[in-house]
Amino acid sequence: MSKEMLEAFRVLEEEKHINKDDIIEAVTESLKSAYKRRYGQSESCVIEYNEKTSDFQVFTVREVVEEVFDSRLEISLKDALAISSAYELGDKIRFEESVAEFGRVAAQSAKQTIMEKMRRQMREVTFNEYKEHEGEIMTGTVERFDQRFIYVNLGSLEAQLSHQDQIPGETFKSHDRIEVYVYKVENNPKGVNVFVSRSHPEFIKRIMEQEIPEVFDGTVEIMSVSREAGDRTKVAVRSHNPNVDAIGTIVGRGGSNIKKVISKFHPKRIDAKTGLEIPVEENIDVIQWVDDAAEFIYNAIAPAEVDMVLFDETDNKRATVVVPDSKLSLAIGRRGQNVRLAAHLTGYRIDIKSASEYDQMEAEREAQLSEESSDSVETPESDSE
Repeated sequence: MSKEMLEAFRVLEEEKHINKDDIIEAVTESLKSAYKRRYGQSESCVIEYNEKTSDFQVFTVREVVEEVFDSRLEISLKDALAISSAYELGDKIRFEESVAEFGRVAAQSAKQTIMEKMRRQMREVTFNEYKEHEGEIMTGTVERFDQRFIYVNLGSLEAQLSHQDQIPGETFKSHDRIEVYVYKVENNPKGVNVFVSRSHPEFIKRIMEQEIPEVFDGTVEIMSVSREAGDRTKVAVRSHNPNVDAIGTIVGRGGSNIKKVISKFHPKRIDAKTGLEIPVEENIDVIQWVDDAAEFIYNAIAPAEVDMVLFDETDNKRATVVVPDSKLSLAIGRRGQNVRLAAHLTGYRIDIKSASEYDQMEAEREAQLSEESSDSVETPESDSE
């Protein structure tokens, strides 16, 4: 093995942080492979690395036998005794091979092996680096676009921002600085994939942690978030300090904190009439989180009033919410948005009923029960003489 190649490996070790043992292992395996290609087998091959000379030695090991069938694996007792009178049948004798005969092929193979190992190690380093940021917000630069993704440069790689992870209607230009939520990091043979989002509910939560000190230090905790990005979000919060109002803290004086949160991601869309960029108004409803499921659902349906919350006896994650007739459309919301967000926020499947609809259902149920009760009464038979 040439000193030049060993010097190249030293550079790999120092500059690319490839472990010396990995280099030695790669060269050893490459020499063994080159030996096998040259001689058709590698069973008799032994590779040794000399620390003092920083070089590799290749030996063929042959067994002393009475009759030779394979000259690469065996040597006759007569020939062995010619080398040393101490040899006996069954002894193993090592013969050094000239590395120059196949060292160039081995060096190239070793280089390829080491480069592949380096790529794997660098991929692992990159994966670990971004895996630590999974569940966090990162700032990046919009680099390029295709039909599937916006590619956001986060430093050492481009993250993928899909259409569904964008806030509907917002637009970007190359070199825009944007904040994204890292929700998944994958390591695969082709490289590290980082998937980011601006529409994810956790995006709002992390922004609030950045902008509101009481959320950052844990005084006010965000319990759950449901979001339809670019339109409306519900956030359930609670306070761990009896002297701190959770909702008031999130909203801020005159809505100052909510405004800071919204301005932080400042989504924009193109107005169809004017063709100009205008801010996307995303309303954020702040809900008081409580242990009691019925009360929590009551709060989540806001701004609509609720008469009662009834839980399904056969399904512990389903609830019926009864509201005044005049509040039915408000409780359901435009295209069912309010009840859909409330369901995601609370984790319950929610059916909305108006008070009159509920009363009618109850009347029908009572009538049916009464009828079933009447049918079950046995009429005594009269005696006939």
